[in-house]
Amino acid sequence: MQPTSPIGVFDSGVGGLTVAAAISEYLPNEQIIYFGDTEHLPYGDKSEEAIQQYALKISDFLLQRNCKMIVIACNTASSVAYQLVQKYFGSEALIINVIDPVAEAVAANAQQKVGVMATRRTVQTGIYPQKISHLRPDLHIVAKAARSLATMIEEGLFHNKKIMAAIIEHYLADPDFADIDSLILGCTHYPIIAKDIHQYWQQNAIQPIQIFDSTDTVAVRVKQLLTTHQLLNSSKETPNYQCFISDYTQSFEQASQIFFKQKIKPQHFDLWGS
Repeated sequence: MQPTSPIGVFDSGVGGLTVAAAISEYLPNEQIIYFGDTEHLPYGDKSEEAIQQYALKISDFLLQRNCKMIVIACNTASSVAYQLVQKYFGSEALIINVIDPVAEAVAANAQQKVGVMATRRTVQTGIYPQKISHLRPDLHIVAKAARSLATMIEEGLFHNKKIMAAIIEHYLADPDFADIDSLILGCTHYPIIAKDIHQYWQQNAIQPIQIFDSTDTVAVRVKQLLTTHQLLNSSKETPNYQCFISDYTQSFEQASQIFFKQKIKPQHFDLWGS
C-alpha cells in the first residue's frame, strides 16, 4: 500500500457513487476506482451466499489494481460480507464498511426513537438495531424494508418527483415510524433522494428529524483511517477516476458523470468470465 495507490469503492449499482463522490469531496487528491455490479443488482433481494461471492470477487478485482483501501459502499454487502472481505483481504488493504460509521453517529446524536429504512436483506440481518443498541441501549429502533426503492432509483426514476413523492410516502407513512426523531437511510442509493425525503418530512411530520446516511459520515472515516496509516495522497496531480461495471446501463453512465462532475466512460468487466 502506497499513499498514491487508489481507493476502491464498490456497490451493486449507482448507489455507491454517493459515497465515492463524498470521498472525492473530502479527499480531492485521491484516485478512485469504482465498481458497480450492475449485472447483479439489486443486492437487497439476493441470498447471503451470493452477495458474499460478489463482494469477494470485486474486492479481488480492486486489489489487482493496487487499491490501498476497499470501501464496501453498499449496506447489504456491508451487513453480510464485510467480515469475510476483512478475513480474506484485510492484510492487503484497509477495509471499511458503511454501517459502522453511521451506527456510531446515530448513537452519538439520536434522542429517543430511530427509524431505519433499508433493503430487505439489510433489515433481515438486524445489523443496525444490533450495533446501535450495543452503543445506546436506551434508543428505540424500528426498521422497515423498502424493497423496490433502490431498483427504482437505479432505473432513473428519481428524476420523476411525482413518482418519488408517492413511493416515499408509501414507506415513511408507516405507523412504526410515527414520532421518530432520527432516520437512517440504510442504503447508499437513498441519499440520491434525500431532498425528497426532507421535503416529505417537513410537510407531514409533527417534529423535525435528523437524517443519517453514509456519504459524509463514511468519507470522514476514510480520511481518519488513511491519516492514521499514513496513506493520504499528498500528490497535487489531478485525480484519475475510473468506473467499471459488470453490465452496461445508461442510467449508470449518466449518474457517474453527475457525481464525479466529469465525463467518465464506464468500462465493462465480466467478473466471472475473466
